[in-house]
Amino acid sequence: MDQERRLDVSASAMASPAAARRPAPPRRRRRSQIGLAFIAPFAALFALVFIVPILYAAYLSLFRQKLIGGNAFVGLANYTKLVQDPQFWDGVGRVVRFTLVQVPIMLIVAMALALALDSLRVHGGRFMRVTIFLPYAVPAIVATLMWGFLMGVKYGLFGSLNDALGTDFDPFTPGTTLTSIGVMVTWAFTGFNMLIFYAVLKAVPRELYEAAAIDGAGELQVFLAIKLPALRGSLVVTIIFSIIGTFQMFNEPQILPSMVANSGVTTFYTPNLYAYNLAFTGSQQGYAAALALVMAAITIAVAYAVQIRGLRNAFDQ
Repeated sequence: MDQERRLDVSASAMASPAAARRPAPPRRRRRSQIGLAFIAPFAALFALVFIVPILYAAYLSLFRQKLIGGNAFVGLANYTKLVQDPQFWDGVGRVVRFTLVQVPIMLIVAMALALALDSLRVHGGRFMRVTIFLPYAVPAIVATLMWGFLMGVKYGLFGSLNDALGTDFDPFTPGTTLTSIGVMVTWAFTGFNMLIFYAVLKAVPRELYEAAAIDGAGELQVFLAIKLPALRGSLVVTIIFSIIGTFQMFNEPQILPSMVANSGVTTFYTPNLYAYNLAFTGSQQGYAAALALVMAAITIAVAYAVQIRGLRNAFDQ
């Protein structure tokens, strides 16, 4: 009996690889085909608007426009030139400084607003949520024009205040333009980040707050023990989104020079503005493509480092 049982087991073991190699049932194949048919439109559109432009930019970055001979293949010469370009690194440094200052301020304000709305002590909570989020719905160009008229010294609020007080404060001087841009960006995106934080706080079970109140925990203890741990994951997401957004800063420095004088905004004020001017004003499409690809690589590397570090700290907690 034992020998027959061993033979049956060995026979089934020998047959299992053959069974694993059997083709999938027709119903399973149909389901796979239906799934592929559903994602095919998205995959085609994704390849058309994302993959193909990246490949084309990589192709353009290997060429350089010359006065005699037109486009000439230069290999990696554009990248070598970019590494040695002080204007590129000046724009990168400006964006990095902007990110290190503006992003923490914006996220702290957004988190404070989310905590205030979640505390249920703010009257008209729904109205406040809509009001705080509304600036995010304003297009960036419209917001820049609005703030330019508001903060311009020749017209708007600051011009009227200077006339009334006898001062000459100008928010758009070479030393203060970046700070003014930070005010615009913070106004525009605080509501978006606030909504993310608020959604996470609303998902926290109220039983935890009731248990903490029974144990005698104060507001600070509830924040440190319950709310802050819940917000860690969303904080990583908002930091990544904010870094990507600030590294792509373009609309504000592009529009402001036409509205105010002596703003200090140069053609290489930010990397995106530099790439735009190279491509459409300087007819250096290959160099602009190389710059765009390098900035994309830098942004991806920074965002990935923040994600890995942030998620590791979140899981450690």
